Amino acid sequence: MQSPAYFRLRTPLAADPARSRGRLVAEPASPSRSEFQRDRDRIIHCSAFRRLAHKTQVFIPHDGDHYRTRLTHSLEVAQIARALARALGLDDDLAEAIALAHDLGHTPFGHAGEDALDDVMRPYGGFDHNAQTLRIVTKLERRYAAFNGLNLTFETLEGLVKHNGPLLQPDGSPVARYAKRGLPAALIEYNAISNLELGLFASAEAQAAALADDIAYNAHDIDDGLRAGLISIGDIAAVDYLRALGDEVETLHPGLEASRFIHELVRRLITHFIEDAIAESQCRIAETKVSSVEEVRALRAPLIGISPSTAAIERDVKAFLFEHLYRHPRLIRVRDQAALIIRNLFPHFMRSPRSMPAEWAEAGERIGADEGRRARLVCDYIAGMTDRYAASEHRRIFGDAPDLR
Repeated sequence: MQSPAYFRLRTPLAADPARSRGRLVAEPASPSRSEFQRDRDRIIHCSAFRRLAHKTQVFIPHDGDHYRTRLTHSLEVAQIARALARALGLDDDLAEAIALAHDLGHTPFGHAGEDALDDVMRPYGGFDHNAQTLRIVTKLERRYAAFNGLNLTFETLEGLVKHNGPLLQPDGSPVARYAKRGLPAALIEYNAISNLELGLFASAEAQAAALADDIAYNAHDIDDGLRAGLISIGDIAAVDYLRALGDEVETLHPGLEASRFIHELVRRLITHFIEDAIAESQCRIAETKVSSVEEVRALRAPLIGISPSTAAIERDVKAFLFEHLYRHPRLIRVRDQAALIIRNLFPHFMRSPRSMPAEWAEAGERIGADEGRRARLVCDYIAGMTDRYAASEHRRIFGDAPDLR
């Protein structure tokens, strides 16, 4: 018999595709798919999604084919988001669409590439991967005859922009992460065309996708770090909860080979976070008594989340990963080399936009002497590169490329 979570029973607070706020450019309804299913399918078939296969997740030296890329990470986030959404009676197609698209705006070389591109773009408004995702799905993807971008529904777009929470304080000022520099121009420009209600929360489905992202990368960074040999089983024992999970695996399966041990530990970690998130979110739903998407948006705190005890575990895991994996000397060296590629390519294309491929070079000629617009064009070009294409462009232009191994 199937478990109760299997059955797809939507609650009143679920986003209803039949009542979507629609698309910027009106389109006839599909006879076979809901509006959110169409969004998901458009995301899967867009070129930016395919490029995620060759973009770094956590930058691990390329001595194996089994580490996460942005694509495999996005697929894993989508699976967890669907599990959460189904268990909570939400629209799992919307949660999946947001999860699949949430990293489209990331640069090559993971956060090293993003930091480098943000630095060189500082005089021109900086770089923000969430804003870049919005640019991709509303402007840069050019597949359809009637519009640029993917013409996604309001609900998917607001989920991509606000899945981590509102971007504006109640008084209209930017939230903390944008307080110093203000909201990225791409968000302001699109919001002027179609109001994404930046001061409100996104749907419960978007919140489920955001939580799924945290669950996936914490667990899978441990997995990749262990398999790469950058951290050890002994290292992770410094986190009380991880040590307890390891003890449980050893008790049930004494002497298990390392690869199976790692998998058993990681799957238990993911299961704990998912089950805790379902229980905690159900409690919040009962306490707040929300009964519509509008009421979810109007709350002053997330509806979907984990319990305080599990949040403490998450903080411990994040602190461990930051100290022992993300700051590992091997990763730092490779990140520095990767950042150098971005720092070299950007000024070159700013000086010589004609050295970009024809479509981009022609766009540069149309821009003319407007340095700010040219910088954003170059930024769009570099941000869309895969790791290997960025390295290849560096070799083409400068004769060699930094060692990324």
